[in-house]
Amino acid sequence: MDKLLFLYNLHAGKGMLRGKLAPILDALTEHWDVTVHPTRGPGDATDTARARAGEFKRIVCSGGDGTLHEVVNGLMALPEGERPEVGYIPAGTTNDFAKNLSLPGTLNEAAAVAAAGAPRPVDIGSFNDQSFLYVAAFGAFTDVAYNTPQQAKNLLGHLAYVMEGATRLGSIQPHPMTVEYDGGTVSDGFCYGMVSNTISVGGFKGTPAQPVALDDGLFEVALVRQPQNPLQLQGIFKALANMADDEGGLVTCFRTSKLRIVSQEPLDWTLDGEFGGTHRQAEIINRKRAVTIVHGA
Repeated sequence: MDKLLFLYNLHAGKGMLRGKLAPILDALTEHWDVTVHPTRGPGDATDTARARAGEFKRIVCSGGDGTLHEVVNGLMALPEGERPEVGYIPAGTTNDFAKNLSLPGTLNEAAAVAAAGAPRPVDIGSFNDQSFLYVAAFGAFTDVAYNTPQQAKNLLGHLAYVMEGATRLGSIQPHPMTVEYDGGTVSDGFCYGMVSNTISVGGFKGTPAQPVALDDGLFEVALVRQPQNPLQLQGIFKALANMADDEGGLVTCFRTSKLRIVSQEPLDWTLDGEFGGTHRQAEIINRKRAVTIVHGA
């Protein structure tokens, strides 16, 4: 049997994995010679994936998108030919990236896919000296998606974001910046920006006007100008769900393989829902088909 490393985070998703490891291991050991490694804290999945990648044909991780983010960062530190395949058993609170992979909803079914499914290449984002899997974002709404209750998202769709975002309209501030991308340059004040390769952010699955391909070498980018009222805010979130310009001219969307963002002031960024540091300049590059990840049906 080929060798597989199983990395898991017991603390993800309010401890969802506790007491459920046995059937997962049964599914993995049916096909692989498995080595098990529980993560020991932030950054451990990155360090372990990078240090031990050469020993295994496949690395399967279980936890939230943050755990998968760490594994990918570890692998991206290695030459392309030395990166093992990746399987993902989502056990977090939001599990955005799992929606791109068409993974089944239960842990046991996802484990069966991680063990026996076929890996396909996906693009990875390079952000200065870090990597991200599906989204890099700055500004006013970076935490709205994660603070809005999932029940409200399921019931109201993007209107749930409007309701959450409306509570902070008075505190939204534009950030003057210049954005260079494949198609040109735009200079303006933006209160929010998102560079993504995903159909889901913060648990809300959008309906992009153009289908999102995980391996086309292109990011979907949205830049948002400052809204003045809840009606404009509603238009913004609708545009973000469709990844298309809004009628009011507050949202600019485009696709690009790279971009350079220079802000007049330091910006806090999130990468795959985790804090990505404070930067005045961001060089963001799409690394086409850089990692292979197991997909569902």
